[in-house]
Amino acid sequence: MSVCGTADRVPGSVDVEYTHLGRSGLSVSRLCLGTMNFGWKTEEADAHAVMDRAHDAGVNFFDTANVYGFEAGKGRTEEVLGTWFAQGGDRRERTVLATKVYGGMSDWPNDTFLSARNVVRACDASLRRMQTDWIDLYQFHHVDLATPWEEIWQACETLVAQGKVLYVGSSNHAAWQLAAANEAAARRHFLGLVSEQSHYNLLTRHVELEVLPAARHYGIGIIPWSPLAQGLLAGVLGDQEGDRRHLERNRERIERHRPALQAFEDSCREWGLAPADVALAWLLHQDGVTAPIVGPRTMTQLEGSLAALEVTLEQAQLDRLDEVFPGFRAAPMEYAW
Repeated sequence: MSVCGTADRVPGSVDVEYTHLGRSGLSVSRLCLGTMNFGWKTEEADAHAVMDRAHDAGVNFFDTANVYGFEAGKGRTEEVLGTWFAQGGDRRERTVLATKVYGGMSDWPNDTFLSARNVVRACDASLRRMQTDWIDLYQFHHVDLATPWEEIWQACETLVAQGKVLYVGSSNHAAWQLAAANEAAARRHFLGLVSEQSHYNLLTRHVELEVLPAARHYGIGIIPWSPLAQGLLAGVLGDQEGDRRHLERNRERIERHRPALQAFEDSCREWGLAPADVALAWLLHQDGVTAPIVGPRTMTQLEGSLAALEVTLEQAQLDRLDEVFPGFRAAPMEYAW
């Protein structure tokens, strides 16, 4: 659903469209800026410049997590967002800010997973690091099978009532867990999940079996992560100097998928389109997908991702991609009559 046309474009923007996040009334850009590299692979000043450019282009949806920072320390990425927001200029007000809770922030037992204690305390810690009063979308980074949904929702209701969280989403959840979560929320007269971050790209289409149908049923917007399959869909078979380290790291995966990747890159060459643009555009054509997450390390990578917003694939091209990378019909039709 587009709620923005060219008349609403800001200076320096591409033709960014906005859509509602799941069944909510929240409008987000069709690309989500992933910040996982900020603060450890991307220096703070460079990360600030990338976020400013994203805003200039019309991208308003930013995603992070409390554990991001890695070699620079957990929480470092949220701190980089915080120093960017602190510059003012309506940076915070113009951003739909999503972060996550689940991963361990220390060796102590209650600083991990989705207990009510950790959900509430981790939220407060994220707010401090990001120098903001509220989180637009608070996401469960992974499923916690040991904590009942009643407890999780009790904590979320508290955060919503306090104005610290506006919407709640999930990540890496199975279809039955999405159903269990939203049925439990409905019993409490709570909105429940409005989004799910799933591993989804042309090479990894398992969510088409059950997660996508469940998400469409419950009005949960799908936010694909790793839309380029860790670079495999970005044209890895070309002899590019800058790709050598990446090629070495992914040699086994490349060889396993070489025939499909070759057919994919040949098709993209025939169409006169960059493989990465086609991979992102394909996701934007899938029913139920809200916004793929792009995680640039550099400004050049961000500009490349923005180019995908200008790509519209015809039905013959979509059919060709399904031939190269076969997907799944919704269960049980995939495996039963």
